[in-house]
Amino acid sequence: MDKTRLENKNCLITGAARGIGAAVAEHYAAQGAKVCVADVNLEGCQEVVARIQEKGGKAIAVALDVTKRDQMKAAVQATVEAFGSLNVMLNNAGINKPLMFLDITEENWQQIMDVNAWGCLVGMQEAAKQMIAQGKDNGPYKIINVGSILSRQAFDDVIPYSCSKHAVQAMINGGAKALVDHNITVNGYGPGVVRTELWEQLDKDLVAIGKFEKQGQSMDELAEKMILMKRYSYPEDIVGTASFLASNESDYMTGQLLMIDGGIVLQ
Repeated sequence: MDKTRLENKNCLITGAARGIGAAVAEHYAAQGAKVCVADVNLEGCQEVVARIQEKGGKAIAVALDVTKRDQMKAAVQATVEAFGSLNVMLNNAGINKPLMFLDITEENWQQIMDVNAWGCLVGMQEAAKQMIAQGKDNGPYKIINVGSILSRQAFDDVIPYSCSKHAVQAMINGGAKALVDHNITVNGYGPGVVRTELWEQLDKDLVAIGKFEKQGQSMDELAEKMILMKRYSYPEDIVGTASFLASNESDYMTGQLLMIDGGIVLQ
């Protein structure tokens, strides 16, 4: 690993208390970045920060509900106060709660869209305002949004989630056009089936709504029937692409959503 790849990159990562977000935060720090680990789960953030600091990295923990603009502003400000500037914004926070098509409720729709779509937009906006204030000559700056295989397609049991991730794709495209003159690039990555706490809960929910008969079946069947590589992934499979998008290696790239799914969506 290149321990200087992300030197001088001050990063804010949402939804970073566990799963992919936590893994990316630790990977960024191991490559020289300073990281603000933000999540509604402050205790989880503090645990991630402790692991980073034990290895000599620099990080802070911030409580953040991404649907609240005042909290997003505070997280951006905390990052700047701790590290001096904001160079990379990773909008990773996301939730899912599967329901079959005819069972989708307003509450289910609104909760998912609020976190996954509105929260992403607020993160982009508040990060961009800070980056613009820092001056284009101090860039390039990076905004990275986490999409999904469901940014490209939809299944009948996760339609609100798919809609939210299609919205993330739109924000990548539109944000790239809106911010290019400020030396800000906007890109993203789309994981597929990733073994995290989020998927463990999703697996239980899919059994509860009758989509699968037993726990673990969803991941195994998806791996066998949909993934060319015939295995689901882990956060370690994702962090390399996340680091590439934060690094100077991706400077001449904007408006793109890279799929990291083992070969589910072929482009």
